[in-house]
Amino acid sequence: MTQPLQADASQLARVLDAPALRAALAAMFRDGCEVPVRHHHTVAAGTGPDATLLLMPAWQPGRFLGVKVVNVFPGNGALGLPAVQGTYLLFDGRTGVLLATLDGNELTARRTAAASALAASYLAAPEADSLLVAGTGRLAPHLARAHAAVRPLKRIAIWGRDGGKAAQVAATLRAEGLPAQAAPDLRAAVGEARMVSCATLSRAPLVQGAWLRPGTHLDLVGGFTPEMREADDEAVRRASVFVDAPGALSEAGDIVLPMRSGALRTGGVLANLAALVRGEHPGRRTADEITLFKSVGTAEEDLAAAVLAFGRLRAPE
Repeated sequence: MTQPLQADASQLARVLDAPALRAALAAMFRDGCEVPVRHHHTVAAGTGPDATLLLMPAWQPGRFLGVKVVNVFPGNGALGLPAVQGTYLLFDGRTGVLLATLDGNELTARRTAAASALAASYLAAPEADSLLVAGTGRLAPHLARAHAAVRPLKRIAIWGRDGGKAAQVAATLRAEGLPAQAAPDLRAAVGEARMVSCATLSRAPLVQGAWLRPGTHLDLVGGFTPEMREADDEAVRRASVFVDAPGALSEAGDIVLPMRSGALRTGGVLANLAALVRGEHPGRRTADEITLFKSVGTAEEDLAAAVLAFGRLRAPE
């Protein structure tokens, strides 16, 4: 029996380029797959705070079966370790045989950025040529690269609470030929950008709806629990709201909290990413429309990325 493929972060970085991954996600959303509700389990971590075990399965009958296993250990910072550890297991959908073990963190970062860029291709104004990335973590440069692969950006601003980290991210992107600069003031940067992409762990709104000029596309990536949010009620109230998957309606604070306050009415989410890809909703309809896309991640994105990586890494050089 052939040994399962093992791919680390560097190998995934080589094969999961933004254009190919965006196309793979679009095909998966168009064709569909089976996506059960993700499993959350609280795990006692001994001396540190409780950890969380996440299981995210998806499959295409008779083709591929996959599951991402993610451990979130909040106390790892004190040990000099990342809080999030992820692994993706890809199986043959006909036999259940293990095909590949893939670095889950790299796969997640790249598919998340590609999903945002895919949504922007339907929701951002065609002439949008400026991007603000709010956040300086691992995902920030991926978001800039993914959006730049969709359209020629004339300006990329990077904002973070730590200005030094924002400058570092901008310098990394400039070294790759992208027009990136650190933004010292969030309000001013939001007002200047045609696309705003947030990837933070904020529990209080960062982006104020009053700052958004007509025609802006707002992309909210960071929050993944009902208590986390990156934009205020006014932003949601002013925008046409879209999500990546139905799970956002119950898992994303940027959706859950405005629904609770009444800023987002029942049925106010216009479509998910699958509906956009399939042409069931036209996406942006007017030049002055403010659009908002909230993603929490979905296992079908992981499966699409894993299948793409497996096919490319298995292929002969």
